[in-house]
Amino acid sequence: MKYKIEFEKENCRGCGACTQCDNWQMDDDGLAFPVKKDLDEIGCNSLAEEICPMKIIKIVENKE
Repeated sequence: MKYKIEFEKENCRGCGACTQCDNWQMDDDGLAFPVKKDLDEIGCNSLAEEICPMKIIKIVENKE
């Protein structure tokens, strides 16, 4: 099964909580972003989804 990350960057506060997962980094604008949006395994991205205070990270099945 494959997964993809849906992320609402415009609603990010830049707290950096998601960067506990190595797939997440902070951009030059001080907001987070996923290095890879298409995933073979969820891995630590489930932690990023869980701890995001804004609840703007969603991991969904990639149906393509």
